[in-house]
Amino acid sequence: MPEKTTKKKAVLGEIMNGELKMTNGHAPTSSFTIPHSSLPEIGLSREEILSDYRICHQSRLASVLGRREVLTGKAKFGIFGDGKELPQVAMARVFRNGDWRSGYYRDQTFMFAAGIHSVQEFFAQLYAHTSVEAEPASAGRMMNGHFGTRSLNEDGSWKNVMAQKNSSADVSPTSGQMPRLVGLAYASKLYRETPVLQQGFEQFSDHGNEVAFGTIGNASTSEGMFWEAFNAAGVLRVPMAISVWDDGYGISVPAKYQTTKENISEILKGFETNEHGEGYLIYRVNGWDYPALLKAYREGTERARKEHTPVLFHITELTQPQGHSTSGSHERYKSKERLEWEAEHDCVKRFREWIVANAVATADEMDAIDAENKKAVDTAKQAAWDAYLTPIRKEISDVSKILDKIAAETGNSEIAAIKDSLNAIKEPTNKDIYTAVGKVLRVDGGVLATTSLREWKQRADARHVDEYSSHIYSESAESALNVPEIKAEYNGDEAKVDGRQVMQACFDSALARDPRVFAIGEDIGVIGDVNKGFEDMQAKYGELRVTDTGIREATIIGQGIGAAMRGLRPIVEIQYLDYLIFGLEPMSDDLATLQWRTKGGQKAPVIVRTRGHRLEGVWHSGSPMGMILGSLRGMYVLVPRNMTQAAGFYNTMLQSDDTALIVEVLNGYRLKETIPANVGEFTVPLGVPEILREGTDVTLVTYGAMCRIALDVAEELAKFNISLEVIDVQTLLPFDRHSTILESLKKTNRIVFADEDVPGGATAYMMREVLEKQGGYRWLDSDPVTVCGAEHRPAYGSDGDYFSKPNTETMFERIYALMHESDPVRYPAMN
Repeated sequence: MPEKTTKKKAVLGEIMNGELKMTNGHAPTSSFTIPHSSLPEIGLSREEILSDYRICHQSRLASVLGRREVLTGKAKFGIFGDGKELPQVAMARVFRNGDWRSGYYRDQTFMFAAGIHSVQEFFAQLYAHTSVEAEPASAGRMMNGHFGTRSLNEDGSWKNVMAQKNSSADVSPTSGQMPRLVGLAYASKLYRETPVLQQGFEQFSDHGNEVAFGTIGNASTSEGMFWEAFNAAGVLRVPMAISVWDDGYGISVPAKYQTTKENISEILKGFETNEHGEGYLIYRVNGWDYPALLKAYREGTERARKEHTPVLFHITELTQPQGHSTSGSHERYKSKERLEWEAEHDCVKRFREWIVANAVATADEMDAIDAENKKAVDTAKQAAWDAYLTPIRKEISDVSKILDKIAAETGNSEIAAIKDSLNAIKEPTNKDIYTAVGKVLRVDGGVLATTSLREWKQRADARHVDEYSSHIYSESAESALNVPEIKAEYNGDEAKVDGRQVMQACFDSALARDPRVFAIGEDIGVIGDVNKGFEDMQAKYGELRVTDTGIREATIIGQGIGAAMRGLRPIVEIQYLDYLIFGLEPMSDDLATLQWRTKGGQKAPVIVRTRGHRLEGVWHSGSPMGMILGSLRGMYVLVPRNMTQAAGFYNTMLQSDDTALIVEVLNGYRLKETIPANVGEFTVPLGVPEILREGTDVTLVTYGAMCRIALDVAEELAKFNISLEVIDVQTLLPFDRHSTILESLKKTNRIVFADEDVPGGATAYMMREVLEKQGGYRWLDSDPVTVCGAEHRPAYGSDGDYFSKPNTETMFERIYALMHESDPVRYPAMN
């Protein structure tokens, strides 16, 4: 049980004369009352205090009504911020234009208090209204309680984010907001400390004076990403203010199973600031203590803003009046005593009591405010529901008129019954309309349906694609697909150099050309990365432009996401493709979905750089492309076969507002290439395969390091009069936008897909793209063939590589066998 609040106990500080005193930079936990005569000392007028109460009370009513809407079936799921209201209004009071939030799905009160979202928009999200105007956070795509502001204009261009308060779009995975939070704060450091960013970027920063506010539940601090992000921000010394909402539980699991000592701020003491200013300011404040909350947030946030010192606000003794979510009841796991304690320490109840006790308002005045709040929230809820339902009812009306006409013309009573059933639905959805239309289209094999009904469905189909499936990738003029191709140029007298030197020249040009570009990663700074692609770049452009990081893949990705959301152009490196799994969560749940889940409201044009494919080692030679393709829809996946192609892709992506993963060939850095004369300007288009060798008998489709093996195989097959056409797809996402491979298949009528992934991975993906989506099955004279790696990781050593991944001999055998089956006389079996 929490300690009784009548017992005054200073854990990290002490209360003296009604004031919160600091001990070693910490704030106390305690209860105290400020006399009415000292109210001005908290810096708020009576009207401001009552405004905070109105927001808290309205938010609580919204939570209660929201749960009811779910339980009555108007909404599918609800998760609410009840019990967390008071600290959120205190936090909102120090949140300024230009600041950013990376938060938790219980922050509705903060959003109301900051003026970012309204109660009506809160209910619109609960109902999944697909209108951006009605539900600006996500146009109904995210679950309720997932907030975000719109950083982009309708055409995808940047707004002036300094003229508004900003919230990055929330994600549900617990602690998933933390990696991005590091990047949002890191951007302030770059804007403050990088000379080339001091002018010309006023729409993104005021000299780095912005604070990134993060919120998280106490149980989620058990996640590894919390610890990684917390440590990273302390190392970087960035203006990051984390609030931990501590209600003592993680769904049904109490804090004793979550956190050592059941106290996150206690065990984080080792991170607190030292005499050199390194570390965190740590505050612990009870979540029902309005004056202490105001004081802590003011002091901590001001230090973060001025000094770029990160801050932790541990907000304790919060409650959760309705339990975790609408999927369960907290009475199942909380004792009677705990529930009684929560009722007594409810922050909204305690705030009201404080207001009355300090004569800010009388009990009667508070009753009147409560009644006004109830009316306002009821009105907002009904307005949101009406706005959601009105277009659906109009569609039902339009469809009903069409069905009436069909029924009258055909005399079919079944159609009239379908229409009547549709109109009888009390709370209809678009799904109900489609179900009814589908039934009519199936009556008598569809012969009775009129052209008007089919035309209605075509229009509705297009509208619903826009409502649910638009903006997976950028739809702006800066889309990567719109970047014009510029061919690499050569003077003809260039010497061959190591492939790494092509990368050096490319990155040098990018850093010189655009001050927004920076690169971070393990070992990328002093030594220029383990393969020297950034060699000498830190010395030339400074530590903030080319920066070493700790070993922390998740927050390397997050550092890029947050900085890109604030107008910068990060290249973030994951040292090896096998290590990408550590960073996959923020890439998959956050970065890849960002434009989609905000319906084009936010973007983060990050380039994730890594290297993989063939090498002699279990952990440095992976090619888990199937995993990547399944996880990263919303990012482009580029797989250049050499460093020149890679450089062209970097140039392309740096001109676009899309995000991409670029996988360089690990054993290609010392292979000889020629640096193009226009190394900083030439571009390689996305989704355009390149035919490396023309042929007439078999089409071989591959990418990356396999291209060299494929060309070797083609030479061997030519000795046996087999003409192999070798195609490098170059990019897996997007894949062959102009059906180049299909045209090859029409010529050869046989196709082989080869790569180093496990069976059923990227080869299966490529096969579907060509045979199903492009209709290539029509042109096959033989079964399609896939040549893949083994089901296990590549074993160590040269022989391990040879027997774990496709090699010249196995590929030759598979392709020769294909030709033998077609013409056994011309291509006799080999013993």
